[in-house]
Amino acid sequence: MGSRVLLTTTHLPFNPIADKSQKFPQSYTPCSSPRFQILCSLSGTIGNDASVTGGAYDYSKATTSLTQKLLSSPKQVTLVRHGLSSWNDESRVQGSSNLSILTETGIIQAERCKKALSDIHFDQCFSSPISRAKVHMKLLLLSTAEILWEGREEPLIFLDTLKEAHLFYLEGMKNEDAKRIYPKEYTMWRQDPSSFNVNGVYPVRQLWDTAKIAWKEILFTPGESFLVVTHKSILRALICTALGLTPERFRAVDVNNGGITVFKLNVEGEPMLQSLNMTAHMYTDYNYVY
Repeated sequence: MGSRVLLTTTHLPFNPIADKSQKFPQSYTPCSSPRFQILCSLSGTIGNDASVTGGAYDYSKATTSLTQKLLSSPKQVTLVRHGLSSWNDESRVQGSSNLSILTETGIIQAERCKKALSDIHFDQCFSSPISRAKVHMKLLLLSTAEILWEGREEPLIFLDTLKEAHLFYLEGMKNEDAKRIYPKEYTMWRQDPSSFNVNGVYPVRQLWDTAKIAWKEILFTPGESFLVVTHKSILRALICTALGLTPERFRAVDVNNGGITVFKLNVEGEPMLQSLNMTAHMYTDYNYVY
């Protein structure tokens, strides 16, 4: 299969320019040969018994269960953020609206995610039903999840609990306009999101509640390896609830378009974060193995 390397990567902005041959930073040239893989070690070893990372031997009772019930088997959950949307590109406030669609760059990002995960077996794929992550291609609507799941026999599973936060009248506004027209509300959303509310409704706090429900819906589904494709804010909530972080830590975690995060869970439903916001596949032809 070629050489294997263990890498830690940082995010670089994805360049959404029309010329696809120039979409990679000059210092990050796609590799064609040999084919490299990023191995995310779950047990501290690569191959049979070569210790490389000193990974955790066991973590029973070390974290808090997401299910409060025993699972049928250990689980592995891969979280993916949708590709670049039109409102991302236009610097608009996101939310639960269906009006933001996947861009051409977003399609490329989704395709790169699919290739990067092509060596990983998934039993099921869960997605947000919001059509924002979809794009008009001729007469069809293709979502990021549908691009990643193309060719699989199992149908996509759409969960309402994976919808994005509802941000009321801020949704769809350009950030500069929202800051000017609603300075108090916009500043609170950016600087103290857990306290942002409209008529007593707290979107971020609600996300924490729905994220906890989503985790149970996913983990009690038959299978051992799951793919979840959804939006940034609910991904933050999924990650933070798994790590035991409160809504006040909403902006402590960032997830880029096409970013991949991996959790491993034991039969008690206790999660361990394996990888956070991996984006190396956006710049070169890596395949993840974990």
